[in-house]
Amino acid sequence: MQNLVHDHRTRLGWSQQKLAEELDVSRQTVISIERGRFDPSLPLAFRLAAIFGTTLEELFIPDDTTPSRDAKGTPGISLDSPP
Repeated sequence: MQNLVHDHRTRLGWSQQKLAEELDVSRQTVISIERGRFDPSLPLAFRLAAIFGTTLEELFIPDDTTPSRDAKGTPGISLDSPP
């Protein structure tokens, strides 16, 4: 999942350490989120959105919004609107 955490953080003029302290996480966690190596938990994602005064939808961009199927062929959840 892509995100705009880095953009919002730098817009505030905050360091990674400052954001980490506000979120009560490590600086490494902030780095991993910004680089897309780690997707935050839902509570952490909501805290990020609240700090930046934005919504989850504006802060996080799913990599794939098309319907998918798991290994058993079960349909996945689509974020697209029905036609």
